[in-house]
Amino acid sequence: MLKTETPSSQHPDLDLYPVADLVSALVDDQLEAVSAVRAAAPDLARAVEAALPRMLDGGRLIYAGAGTSGRLGVLDSVELYPTFSWPHERAVGLIAGGAGAMFVAVEGAEDDAAQGGRDLLTVKVGPRDVVLLLAASGATPYVLGALQAAREAGALTLGFANNTGAPVARQAHIGITLDTGSEVISGSTRLKAGTAQKIALNTFSSALMVRLNKVYGNLMVDLKASNAKLLQRAVALTMRAAGCDEAVAMATLQGCDFHVKVAIVAIRLGIGVDTARERLDAVSGSVRQALTSGDPSP
Repeated sequence: MLKTETPSSQHPDLDLYPVADLVSALVDDQLEAVSAVRAAAPDLARAVEAALPRMLDGGRLIYAGAGTSGRLGVLDSVELYPTFSWPHERAVGLIAGGAGAMFVAVEGAEDDAAQGGRDLLTVKVGPRDVVLLLAASGATPYVLGALQAAREAGALTLGFANNTGAPVARQAHIGITLDTGSEVISGSTRLKAGTAQKIALNTFSSALMVRLNKVYGNLMVDLKASNAKLLQRAVALTMRAAGCDEAVAMATLQGCDFHVKVAIVAIRLGIGVDTARERLDAVSGSVRQALTSGDPSP
């Protein structure tokens, strides 16, 4: 039996617990998710390094999963645009059962390996793409079908599983095993198995975006200011990174469509926003290099 399906030896009388103890048991078990991701950190680092050249070459991140895993993949793909201005068309989320499965479970969809392959072909997967295959069991047919199609197309494949020796991790170019073991509620992989996947996806995509110059220091300077909260965040980030007051930050941001990177370089160097944008374009969007005339060392 898969570890994720094996009944836990802890808390066999969970249904008898007082609410306070019940909540504590569920929360405490989540700590194992962090440990599982920490153990997989070397493989996550390998995945980032392998994915980077393909992203620099214009490739896409394509996520494929079923159920909870599929929803977590879609979530990661969707959040890359507001956080890092990563283009919508370069972050594709596929879930067994189609878009509607995000909201209503589509029974049996995960068992269709052929559909997994067809979905990858529908989005025209190619050799510049990076495909993240997500399955707690590591053997979901839909995901394995997507994996086969991705490999045949020459894409880089990253297999995420919560069971050791799982097919999706073995057959992918890089396997990332998040060994979370049995669940407090037996078989409910939306618990710590899902938590571990969320952490791993956050870690992978965020590290990749740092390497793609979406971050300056530890500031998210390439966000898309698409609502009031993010507009305020853009102003605060500009003030912090450029060492200016709110009025200067706001005026400069308004002149460059609230592109924080451009505003920082313009204010710090005392140049116009068009010139600042040109400097950034010349150094692949690196704020650090734009501020130092291409010298990456400071």
